[in-house]
Amino acid sequence: MDTEESLHSAQSGQAAVESALTLPLLVFLILGTLQLFMMLQGRIMAEYAAFEAVRAGSRHHGDCKAMIHAAMAGLLPTVEPFVRPGGTPAQQLADAWAARLGSNVRDNPVPQYEPGRDRGHDGPVFWLVREQPRALSLNEKEDLDFDTPTGDGTSAKRLEVRLIYWYRLRIPFADWVMSRMMLAHLGLQDYNAVNPIMVTDKDAGWRKEVEQVVNLDLKVREELVQRVMAGQYVFPIQATYGMRMMTPARKVHFEKQNCEPTPEGL
Repeated sequence: MDTEESLHSAQSGQAAVESALTLPLLVFLILGTLQLFMMLQGRIMAEYAAFEAVRAGSRHHGDCKAMIHAAMAGLLPTVEPFVRPGGTPAQQLADAWAARLGSNVRDNPVPQYEPGRDRGHDGPVFWLVREQPRALSLNEKEDLDFDTPTGDGTSAKRLEVRLIYWYRLRIPFADWVMSRMMLAHLGLQDYNAVNPIMVTDKDAGWRKEVEQVVNLDLKVREELVQRVMAGQYVFPIQATYGMRMMTPARKVHFEKQNCEPTPEGL
């Protein structure tokens, strides 16, 4: 009888140890799956925001202010779920908008995360790169022959943008693990400490793949590393869109090629 009890106790202890070792992996699989589905939603909304930005810019001579407002309106539901119990939906929407762009629509909009509302995140919500038209291709005067089909200046009649959405990873634990994995996968930083999803592994071995070619601009890489190292777990989701402009691009709106706070040279 004592032998049976000892065997049962040993089996129970072994099961407990095995459960403790595999539990982090199981938790990560569940939370990581949820995070991936949320990133997929962010990707869809980024594509929609790029379309809205181009459509607004095409109707406002390429004005960044209109483009940023339109893009932020498209992304806002994924930045903050503003329809929730307490307060009217309209007031919650206005609060969420003011927290990222300010309440004065005449100001130059700079879409920023708000640390108090966004789990300590700050910095731009997205970058908006105007691929076309190029500032150097525009004339000082408005194009009076805008609607006349010609073989010249076609690039100035088409608006193309690239939107880089700094998507905030929302799921605790999964955000940290996935960020470290992505830095190694993108060739940005090694991670050789304890593997958080397999605690017996003292060296995770997530090493950057030096030979891997990743289509990621240098400035995007630098921003990603800076944010992750500050504990702000984000992932750059990129989306592009282009269409023919409904109004001629004006040089006054292209003193800088990209919309603030997007750095030049992307």
